[in-house]
Formats: sequence, structure tokens, C-alpha cells
Amino acid sequence: MENNKKSYLLPIAMMFALFFMIAFVTGLQNPMGVIIKSQFAASNFVSQLGNLANFIAYAFMGIPAGLLLSKIGYKKTALAAIAVGFVGVGVTFLSGLMGNAEAGATNNTGIFVVYLAGALISGFSMCMLNTVVNPMLNTLGGGGNRGNQLIQFGGSCNSIGATIVPVLVGYLIGDVSKASISDANPALFIAMGIFALAFIVLGSMQIPEPYIAEKKESAVKDKYSAWNFRHFILGVVAIFIYVGVEVGIPNIVNLFMTNELGIATAEAGTIVGTYWFLMLVGRLLGGSVAAKVSSRKMLSAVSVLGLVFVLVAILSPLSAKVMMPVFKSDISFGYVQVPISIMFFVLCGLCTSVMWGGIFNLAVEGLGKYTAAASGIFMMMVCGGGILPAIQGWIADMTSFISSFWLIFAGMLYFLFYALVGSKNVNKNIPVE
Repeated sequence: MENNKKSYLLPIAMMFALFFMIAFVTGLQNPMGVIIKSQFAASNFVSQLGNLANFIAYAFMGIPAGLLLSKIGYKKTALAAIAVGFVGVGVTFLSGLMGNAEAGATNNTGIFVVYLAGALISGFSMCMLNTVVNPMLNTLGGGGNRGNQLIQFGGSCNSIGATIVPVLVGYLIGDVSKASISDANPALFIAMGIFALAFIVLGSMQIPEPYIAEKKESAVKDKYSAWNFRHFILGVVAIFIYVGVEVGIPNIVNLFMTNELGIATAEAGTIVGTYWFLMLVGRLLGGSVAAKVSSRKMLSAVSVLGLVFVLVAILSPLSAKVMMPVFKSDISFGYVQVPISIMFFVLCGLCTSVMWGGIFNLAVEGLGKYTAAASGIFMMMVCGGGILPAIQGWIADMTSFISSFWLIFAGMLYFLFYALVGSKNVNKNIPVE
């Protein structure tokens, strides 16, 4: 057994790296939105299309990824996901090589289309990786407490990736008025390097495959499904909205700071990174009390707190300022003065941190044998992380950045409704064994 543990050390390390990469590659779309808005003189809506392409991939790949996992196993699915991710990031890199809009070196529409293609391909990879890394880590850890421990460590790596990427790319952008896709090349190189290393290491290792589906005899078709449960349907809506809220807050805040408030990209990136860091803090705190506090109570509490934060942020005058710690363009540490609204939007990271787990637990409660299918549907609903920020960007175009956060407020209201009312199982008459 000791030898097995040693033999799985490298694959476990690579799974941690892939957890990091899921957040890193997904998070790239946040500062890339700032670049797109500047390079192509784009609207707020158009600046979010890369993020939309990245997340809409989940709607198409969620269920196929689960089927792929059951047919070819963890290792081959992970290797396929890594290869797709390498290609996706590579296509994004290619869009930067095609020239920049300011210089008019090539067709701007062509550059933008290639960029969107890279974001979409990367999204397929992220969906596949999300499907495989959690159960694979659990298996490598031998299940039980050890497996759960590895997953929690992996989640921490995910939060670290989300924290770093806006700070790094914000620093790389420099002068937002001269921003171009190629500014992000160092970050893209890091991503491709980690993907290549993970592919080589995993390809050379033996991985346990306990759950590859065996061919089964034809069975009687079940007349029920997860869709027959009201609390599940409302939970699917909640997950869709949640991912949109989680992503929309930092994405639009970044655009707000760099384009309207005139805050330097490195400083704005640090503030956005603080949002993701607070999500890490919130997950650690949530994990420490989860055994004592129910998902319903936890979701209710953070929804109310989130409503307060967003409402205060919307109603506070922009003249009300607060100092926030940041890394500056010369990599020195300092402080920058921002509207107090920004601080309260960033504090929402403490609230969104535990919402996914709370919504998921409430939505699958009492589903029994339908839980696995429900999980695949949830993965599809991650596409909300692309759709809602695009809608929020359109609202910002039509009204103002601050007004667009009423969409976030409405989302928080729905979470509270779901926690108090929508999550109750009213279909207990359906057999689930």
C-alpha cells in the first residue's frame, strides 16, 4: 500500500495543477474582457463574448463528458481534456499573433473570431476537467476521508489560480489604452506549459479505473427522472444564476474600474484577485462549520449578507471612497483609493464562496438513484457563467455599470427564495431506491 501511495504522488500533484488550471484558464476571460474592450473599441456586451464562449461550452459538453468518463475512464478522459485545453490556449495565443487592431495589421474581425474560438475550445476542456478531477482525486486518495481531503486541497488550488490570474494579466496589460491580446502571452505560455507537463506525467502513470461502465443487460425504463422533482428544477435555475453571479461580479467590476474609474490595470487586477481570495477564505470558513450548520441555513445567511453588500454598493455615492491594498504596475505594494461600492462588491466573494455547495446539496437531497444524472445536468448549467455576465454587460451599455448590478441583486434574491422555499422536497412520493 505504501508503494501505491508513492506511485500516485505525481498524478495527485498533476490533479492539483489541473485544479489550478481550471480557475486560471477560466479566469483569463476576466482580464481578456478588458483587453477586448480596449483593442477593438468594443461595448461591454461584446467584451464578455469570450467569457460567454468559454462557459457556453458547458451546455454542450456537460453530459458528453460524463459519458466519456464512464466509457474510457479517468486517465484517458483527463489526457483528452488536457490536449483540448492546450489547443484552446494555443488558439488564443494565435489570435494575438495575428496582429493588433490599433496597427491594423490584419482583419480585426478575423482576430476576434479566432480569439472566440480559443475561448470556446478552452471551455470544452474546462468542462471535461471539471468532470474528471474531483472523482479522480478521490480515487487516488483511496476514497473516504483521505479522498475528501485531497479534493479540498484541490479546491484550494483552484481558488489560488482564480486569485492570481487577474493580478498577473492586469500587470501584463499595463496601459489599458494600448492593450492587445498578445499582452497576455506570458500567462498563455504558463498555461500551455502546465498542460504539457501534466499530459506527459499522467500519460506515463498507471491510474486506478474502478468505475468504467460495464455493459449491462437491458433494464426496464424508469418512468421518473430528476426532472420530476420541483426542488431539483428550481435548483438547476439556482445553479445557472449562481455561476453567472459569481463570474459577473468580478468581470463587470474590472471593466468598471479600468474604463470608467481610470484605475490602472495592475491595481484593478489586484482588487479583482481579492474577490477570488475572499472566496478561498469563505470556503475554508464554510468547510469548518459545515458539519454543524445545515446547507439551508448557510445559503440563507450568505444570501441575506450578499443582498446587503450589493444594495449598499449600488446605493452608495461614487464620491464615498475607501483605500484598498494593491500591487502596482512596478510590482510594489501600496494602496489605491476606490469608491466604497467596489469594496462591497468585492466582499461578495465571502458570500458566493459557499453557494455552489449549498445549492447542490439542497437540489440533490432526496433524489437517490437520480443523483448521478442530476450532477451531469448541473455541469451543463455552468453556462450561466457566460450568459448572465453578457447580459449584465449589455445592461451596463444601456444604463450604467452600477445599474447593471441590480441583476446581481435579483440573483441574490432568488438564492434566498430557494433556500427558504424552493429547496423543499414536495415530491417525496416518487420512489428513489
